[in-house]
Amino acid sequence: MTEARWYLLLSAVGLLPIALGYGINPSALLPHLMELQPSGTNMVHVFRTIMGLYLGMVVLWLAGVWRGGVLQRTAVISEVVFMGGLAAGRLLSLILDGRPSTIFLLYTGAELLLTIW
Repeated sequence: MTEARWYLLLSAVGLLPIALGYGINPSALLPHLMELQPSGTNMVHVFRTIMGLYLGMVVLWLAGVWRGGVLQRTAVISEVVFMGGLAAGRLLSLILDGRPSTIFLLYTGAELLLTIW
């Protein structure tokens, strides 16, 4: 398997549990992860929408792993933009809002590494 395929596979496997965690049962996970208790349909809706976005990216990245070619190139570009965007937002938050919990610092490091790779 090529390095690009490994890159996409690692990103997809890493993002899948995060996506499911946001959307399957936000009321159970979010209080532990973010000290946030989703209240009302609208807030749960937002987290399930995030899950859908993340799952969509996972599908594209896995398609790039399986199909190769132009689709693989598109998947790699989307992965770099996705992870780079997340990392940029987290770095901005570090500057403006201060230090988040350790799990989010780990996410920031992983996103930066995947963007640079």
